[in-house]
Amino acid sequence: MSGTTPAIIAENLHKRYGGTVAVDDVSLHVEAGAVLGVLGTNGAGKTTTVEMIAGLRRPDRGRVGVLGLDPRRDRAKVRQVLGVQLQQAYLHGALTVAELIGLYRSFYPAPRPAEELLELVGLGEQRAVRFEKLSGGQQQRLSIALALAGRPRVVILDELTTGLDPRARRQMWKTIERLRDEDVTIVLVSHAMEEVERLCDHVALLDAGRVVAFDTPAGLVSRAGAENLDEAFVALTGKELEEAQ
Repeated sequence: MSGTTPAIIAENLHKRYGGTVAVDDVSLHVEAGAVLGVLGTNGAGKTTTVEMIAGLRRPDRGRVGVLGLDPRRDRAKVRQVLGVQLQQAYLHGALTVAELIGLYRSFYPAPRPAEELLELVGLGEQRAVRFEKLSGGQQQRLSIALALAGRPRVVILDELTTGLDPRARRQMWKTIERLRDEDVTIVLVSHAMEEVERLCDHVALLDAGRVVAFDTPAGLVSRAGAENLDEAFVALTGKELEEAQ
């Protein structure tokens, strides 16, 4: 990790939907070049939290800073330094992989080369395939490529490898390791414990909209007196974490 100022600062984030509190006083600091894993059961507040960090959802209260920028007030500047991949991709079904990559590259002054993006996500052979004809896993991988098109300094990845086969999952892990080597700051929302243990410097456990533990993967295991991260999650939250579908 480099630098002393956090790349991401989220302080006292709160979000309510009607009578339901989705995020309750969540604070997270992510150092530049670090990989933060965010774990929690469905409904724990993970996606709402990262959407507030990305500026896609307004917190009811609290503040967010991404590289010193406010994701909502400084929206145009944040788009140049932040890449976001969410669970659901809403892209034009008639455009091909190559056309979508070309479109997204046009948004940035110095984008990654198209061939490099295709290689990062293993879609070289699908470059001429329309988005609507891609499998769910291929659509997921394309969404990751588009999030990386502008050489972002901060990346948010929500369920990076859900729906991917083992080979594609390992490839995505190598891509994350490559980004980490490039000093990119990453927030990784995941249900996959092996993924988190391999890739993440720190882990935030969310339960009922609150951060119930924050530590290194090994630190969480040690704190819980557990054998692995799965057992630690159960010990610290009282719940089992199922693989996302």
